[in-house]
Amino acid sequence: MTGSQPHGGNVTGPIVAEFREAVYRLAAGVNVVTTDGPAGRAGFTATAVCSLSMDPPSLLVCMNRASEQNGVFRTNRSLCVNILSENHQERAAEFAGKTALKGQERFSTASWDRLVTGAPALRGALCCIDAEVCDIIEFGSHDIFICQARSVRIDHQDEVGVVYFQRGVHLISGTSGY
Repeated sequence: MTGSQPHGGNVTGPIVAEFREAVYRLAAGVNVVTTDGPAGRAGFTATAVCSLSMDPPSLLVCMNRASEQNGVFRTNRSLCVNILSENHQERAAEFAGKTALKGQERFSTASWDRLVTGAPALRGALCCIDAEVCDIIEFGSHDIFICQARSVRIDHQDEVGVVYFQRGVHLISGTSGY
């Protein structure tokens, strides 16, 4: 559970604002990441999630270390990435702290199941990837959770997905070639 800090320490100046503007243009799927275990139940909205490897099936989940929920995820060492559809945009707002709901209340507005690890899996999500946290790398302000999938549930393949792009949530559907 070690990592390295960026070379040069804290970065300041125009690059910070320019980088922030650049990443707002990086479209990313909207997910609610949940956990449950010895430290309790918790969840947060994340766009910094990506596949890592097919062998073993694994993914990366990034979380700000300043988050009050970070310690819960570190202790539980399991999580479920709930990939949201257009029907769950409210869940994204709730787990991002954009509503009056706090802590456990966030789980009260939807139905949840448990897969292999026991982390809450959102009923009706496009997909739920239930995973064990294998390693945690600290970098800058964030922890990078390296997770191995233990179970996958794919639901509602015909529903529209959502991405975060230019400071807003957008619907995506259909396919197009390169």
